[in-house]
Amino acid sequence: MNAPTTRKGPQALDIKSATLHTVRLVLHSADTHELLEALDWRMQEAGAFFQDEPVVIDCSAVTDPIDWAALIHALRQHQLHPIGVCGHPDQERDAASAGLAAVELAATRATIEPTADLTPPVSMPAAPIILRKTLRSGQRIYAPDGDVVVIGMVGQGAEVIATGNVYVYGPLRGKAVAGAQGNTEAFIAATEYDPELIAIAGVYSVIENPESNPHHKQSVMIQLDGESLRFEPLG
Repeated sequence: MNAPTTRKGPQALDIKSATLHTVRLVLHSADTHELLEALDWRMQEAGAFFQDEPVVIDCSAVTDPIDWAALIHALRQHQLHPIGVCGHPDQERDAASAGLAAVELAATRATIEPTADLTPPVSMPAAPIILRKTLRSGQRIYAPDGDVVVIGMVGQGAEVIATGNVYVYGPLRGKAVAGAQGNTEAFIAATEYDPELIAIAGVYSVIENPESNPHHKQSVMIQLDGESLRFEPLG
């Protein structure tokens, strides 16, 4: 058997770009008791959906000091992995002392003001990811730049995540997340609605008693209506 080739010098590693899907934890208070109580409630409601996910903490709406050590400890107890923070420079400096790096979150909306000498660029939507098979428990499909179309079943324990829309032409029995980076215009459409969890732009619903939902096993489209999810029948 030949010995493996050893790559030395600059060839020993490569630097490549990567897309990292993270959970964005948006803080609306600096009160430690309120934060930990809200975290417990949210994680109890979501079950195991967010377990083992990396987390970026968005504290841009908070100006008071935050107990970073207590918050990081609580996140890790819930099997979440805080990796960075986004907020005011003072908050970012305090978070850095607790081991969190400052990161920049991509904006979900941008405004382009054209001038007489500049033609605005035409933005072409990314092609959707199309999957023609059943997603089974433990499997995940993620579209970082657009829509996901599943032609088949999304089984229990499977996850479909998209920054755009989610289409499921078949039974939706797992978890579906649309607008994963905050797109409030995103929607979820399924020809047989029977999920464990759905979410759009951070607004989510855990389905514990599916038979009680009037749209159970029907064809539906789900959109945001303010801070609530709105259901509409399809067909």
